[in-house]
Amino acid sequence: MRNFFASPTAVVGTTLLTIVCFAAIFGPWIAPFDPQVFDALNRLQGPSTIHWLGTDQFGRDLFSRVLSGAPATVTFGVGATALGVSIGAIIGIVAGVSGGWVDSTIMRILDGLLAVPDLLFTLLIVTILGGGMEHAMLAVSIAFAPGMARIARSAVLSVRTRDYVRAAIARGESGLYIVGCEVLPNALSPIVVEASIRVSFAIMIGATLGFLGLGAQPPSTEWGLMVAEARQYMFRNPWCVAVPGLSIAIAALGFNLFGDALRDSLDPRRSL
Repeated sequence: MRNFFASPTAVVGTTLLTIVCFAAIFGPWIAPFDPQVFDALNRLQGPSTIHWLGTDQFGRDLFSRVLSGAPATVTFGVGATALGVSIGAIIGIVAGVSGGWVDSTIMRILDGLLAVPDLLFTLLIVTILGGGMEHAMLAVSIAFAPGMARIARSAVLSVRTRDYVRAAIARGESGLYIVGCEVLPNALSPIVVEASIRVSFAIMIGATLGFLGLGAQPPSTEWGLMVAEARQYMFRNPWCVAVPGLSIAIAALGFNLFGDALRDSLDPRRSL
């Protein structure tokens, strides 16, 4: 931990991540106004002592709406990443442990899926499944699974030839024991690091889907949807677009910097 926080990247990433997580946990309770209450007399106002970040096109308090939307945005990113990592890790571990034609078949299928960009793949899946937060989360997790499977497979291949794995095989341990107690714990670090970085991409893709109307639906306060609803008023009050847009950037940057710092701290070669 001392080496981790010696990096400026870790300090900045952890600080931003703490702010985002605090907003995601406590945001709806500390919001000063009801995020759905209209106030026609205070439409498109700039920051003031009453409305700290201004108001949107319906007079709703932007600070309250950002705090209220933090749980949905962060939960989407973490949930989609967790599901995608779980699916991809299982596939990658099976391929890496099995080897032979099983490994080759799985990898060729994954190569074909990896040729499609994540956002395009996600849009294709959402188009098939239909819009909505749940379908968008499932689509992002499916799009992330091939990349995570390749990383998990690489980690397993680097571990399964180690001496402690060979010793377990020589002792006559079962295949399930070797995978669960010898291979997986020692291959977990790159999977965790990649997962922490991919949360930022999941948040940005989720915001993109919300902006396109394929993710969160009104009256949700999800940040991407907030940008979409306010974009036609940005020249009258740029705050109504800048506030949720900056919130997305802070959340993505926090997870990204934290993941980079975690990767550097777990890789001794990068700290030299």
